[in-house]
Amino acid sequence: MKISPLNILFDKGFSSDKKIYFISGNEITLMQKIKSVIIEEYNKNEKVSVKKINSIDDFVDEFGLFEDKRLCLVENSKTINIEKLNKIKNSSTDFIFVQENSQKIKKLKSIILKDKDSYLIDCYDLDRDSKIKILNHFINLNKLEIDKNIYWALVEKLDNKYGFLENDLLKILDLKSKDMNINNIKKILTVDDTGKDVLFFYLFRKNREIVELYRDKIITPSDVNELYYYCRFYCQLIIECKNLEEYNKKIPVYLFKEKNFLLNIYKKYNSKKKKLLLNLLSSTEKILRKDSSLSIIFGLRFLLNIKKITIS
Repeated sequence: MKISPLNILFDKGFSSDKKIYFISGNEITLMQKIKSVIIEEYNKNEKVSVKKINSIDDFVDEFGLFEDKRLCLVENSKTINIEKLNKIKNSSTDFIFVQENSQKIKKLKSIILKDKDSYLIDCYDLDRDSKIKILNHFINLNKLEIDKNIYWALVEKLDNKYGFLENDLLKILDLKSKDMNINNIKKILTVDDTGKDVLFFYLFRKNREIVELYRDKIITPSDVNELYYYCRFYCQLIIECKNLEEYNKKIPVYLFKEKNFLLNIYKKYNSKKKKLLLNLLSSTEKILRKDSSLSIIFGLRFLLNIKKITIS
């Protein structure tokens, strides 16, 4: 059956009671958010063991002695057919598939759609109505009072990609009541062609250049969070892909200008470096959550550590 990604985000009629969650579409930031929310929902109710596999063919139906529930994240769903689906539905594990749209999964999605034990979750760029629903939810959740003109400016200016929209809303939350005016809102939402993600593409530059650009771009803790989001996305692509061919296919189309740079980055990574990168992401996220007052300092250290791992 089909469920709207917004219903999952707002916890409307959604519960972790299905065997299969098939997340598809072409909006990667929303797809990743939905995956995180589903995992969080499982963890609310019981102890969950999460395991990643490349293909359903790699799945082994094992169950740990002290595990209440097991959740399997499958990166590639193109080899799945109805026989394999029926087999895994009889296992003791629940499954999350995250797969960008393609002709190869069209038939599979139609099967998932008709299956009462499965959720099909299609994620695309947010339209105006979706942005209104998200904004209203954000305002109610945080008990904000927003001027009518500011409200409609937000509707028009907020990004169509969920991950970037969420970051913009967090910046707005950092504003004090007296600063909640149309000019400050417009400054926050101004699109910068050389945004914070450009820092990641400076990794091969001299440290002095990276530091100068960082000081220019990163002013507030929200800026650090946004930079971390970008870097985490790029780093997770490196960590999760097993070879250059797979990585090349997973680079989003909108990064076509940076594709050669990203391919060169990936070529410098082996399993040891991927593990170091994963540990860096984990430790940095803990620090940013614990003490936002130091986040600007740690943000620069985080960026330089990515460079150190990459070129070592």
